[in-house]
Order: sequence, then C-alpha cells, then structure tokens
Amino acid sequence: MKKISIAALLASALFMSCQPTPEGYVIEGEVDGMQTGKIYLKSFRNKMFFDVDTADIVNGKFSFQGKVEQPLLYGLATDDMSYPAQFFLENQKMKLKLDAEDGEIEKIENSTLNQLFLDKQDDVLEEGFDIDKLVSENPASPVAAFFLYRYFTYQLPLEQLKATRAKLSPTLASCPYVKDLDQIITTLASVQIGQPAPAFTLPDTAGVNISLADFKGKYVLLDFWASWCPPCRKENPNVVAAYQKYKDKNFTILGVSLDKDKERWIKGIHDDHLTWTHVSDLKYWDSEVPALYAVRGIPANFLIDPEGIIIAKDLREEALQEKLEELLK
Repeated sequence: MKKISIAALLASALFMSCQPTPEGYVIEGEVDGMQTGKIYLKSFRNKMFFDVDTADIVNGKFSFQGKVEQPLLYGLATDDMSYPAQFFLENQKMKLKLDAEDGEIEKIENSTLNQLFLDKQDDVLEEGFDIDKLVSENPASPVAAFFLYRYFTYQLPLEQLKATRAKLSPTLASCPYVKDLDQIITTLASVQIGQPAPAFTLPDTAGVNISLADFKGKYVLLDFWASWCPPCRKENPNVVAAYQKYKDKNFTILGVSLDKDKERWIKGIHDDHLTWTHVSDLKYWDSEVPALYAVRGIPANFLIDPEGIIIAKDLREEALQEKLEELLK
C-alpha cells in the first residue's frame, strides 16, 4: 500500500484552502468559435463583475498572468458575451477552453477547485440541492463557501444556515465569502419576525429624502425590487392588487429599488402602475439598504406593523393577499 507523505497532505490542504499562496497564476486559454478580438478578466464582488485585465485573442488563443491573494471567483468575457463565464482563479498554471457562443467554460485543466465548481455550478440552482452535504464533504473549499454565501443565505432558515456555516473549516477564516456570510448571518438575526425594522432614508424619484419612520402608524410592505428583475415584474400585478384593495385600510407600500439607471427605474414604475412611494440610491447591489435587511435576492419584502415591528417576510402571490386579509379585513 502506497504511503501518503505529510508534505503531500499539507500541500493538498493549502491547495484547497482560501489561504495566500506564493506563486502567481498563468492562464492559457482557448476560445471556441472566435479567432480574434478582446477578452476581459473580471473579478467578482457582491453579485457584480469588474474588469481587472484585458488580453488579445490571437488565432483563438489568449493568456493572462498575475497573482491573487487567495482563490476566488472570477469571470472571462468577450465583447459579444452578455455575462462572464465563471471560474475560480488560483495561483498556478491553468489551461482552459471557453465557448464564446454559449458563454461557458467547457473545461479547465490542473484545477481541483474548478472541477468541483464546474461540476456543481448548475446543480446548486436546482430546488432541493443539499448544500449542507456539499459543505460537509468539502469543508476547506472556497467553492463550497462561495455556493453557501451566494445562493443559500436567503433560502435556508437562519438556524440551518448557522449550522451549515459552522461546518466550514477554520482555514477559510480569511476568505471574503466566509466573512460576508458571517455578516449576513448577524444581519439576518436582526431582521427576523418580531424585530424592529431597521431605520433608513433614501431619495425618491424626485430626489426628496424619504425615511421609513415617515410611515409609522401604518402597516407598511417594504418591497425590494428592480426594473431589470423579471421575477419582480411578474409579481408586481399581485402587489398592485394588494395595494388597491387595502390602501384605504391603514396600509401602504414603500418600494426600494436596486436599479442603477434612473430612467429605467421610473419607466418600470409607470409601466407596472406602481402608484406608491418609491426610493432608491441607484447603487444596484452596492446599495446599503438591501444589505441592512440581508436581502440577497429579489423580489423580497417585509411586512411592518404600525409600531415598526417586522411581522412577516417574503409574502408573494396568495400569501400576500391572505396575510393582509387576516390583518385588515
């Protein structure tokens, strides 16, 4: 039986952890379906991608070199791609193949992290995916930490989220996904049903500052949405129906948009006939108010009573109508 050396085990642990490594990265890439053009390396933060480097595609090939402090999610995109193809960038030589037409990375050589990421990136979006099992089997992997942070902070009940978070290895302490996850857990605890709704002030469509405190004394549906969000636009007729039915019964709505384009925001309000008060700082996912309420996906809402206490969360479709009927009949 072949023995595994202690040095090999330590090297494997370092490879799988979110710890600094001394080497830089080299990406040798091939683009399927594109011979020339530009390709952009993008870093990921808070659901958004930001350009960090650009390379020329020559005869269907490109390369990047640099160094990262720890393995994190990055993206690759050409000018024709609507969304970056995602992968984990780590300090080693990586060979990958990008399908420019599908906007996906077909394969990555020399990367255990990316094998896990590519294997699970579609599965985690399926209903009923067992994220606890993935974390339990890969406690030191930043990929598992990323999936938990990115997709399950708004799906799992708080206590279950805490329990799964506790299974992540201490070697991930410096990983930003774990740091953000811990902050989200703290925030989630402050916006549970029965807690006071956090105060905030944002400008409305005319630039006038509106505060949540201005609505004290009424039942308020704090509605997080955006004009660019299809599920939000689909839910809007239901919210309009609720408003029309109960607006004269001490009930109102305060819409908080995650838009970044004011014209599109206002057009969405008009097109969907959203005739209540709307506010936004137009900072997209960098807005402080969604973070204040630990909102990780939209549509999302909080029902607040006249004393400013959260009494229900994420009421959609019939559930919204039933709860308002119960309170305001």
